Amino acid sequence: MASGSGTEAGRPKVSPGDFVRQVRQETRKVAWPTRRETMVTTIMVFILTTVLALFFLGVDWVLASIVKWLVNLG
Repeated sequence: MASGSGTEAGRPKVSPGDFVRQVRQETRKVAWPTRRETMVTTIMVFILTTVLALFFLGVDWVLASIVKWLVNLG
């Protein structure tokens, strides 16, 4: 802090009431997703998570098999 001027990076301090008002104004500007968009996105996340879990399970199994085979050689 350079001095006690009450500003940080050139912005004046804002009272708690003004802060809440500004937050409400910004919240009104948000394009909120519809219920359908939220459900479709949630379902896609679950599907992709399952697919990736199965993929990494397979990769892990293959790598574990290779390591076991290499250990048994010696």
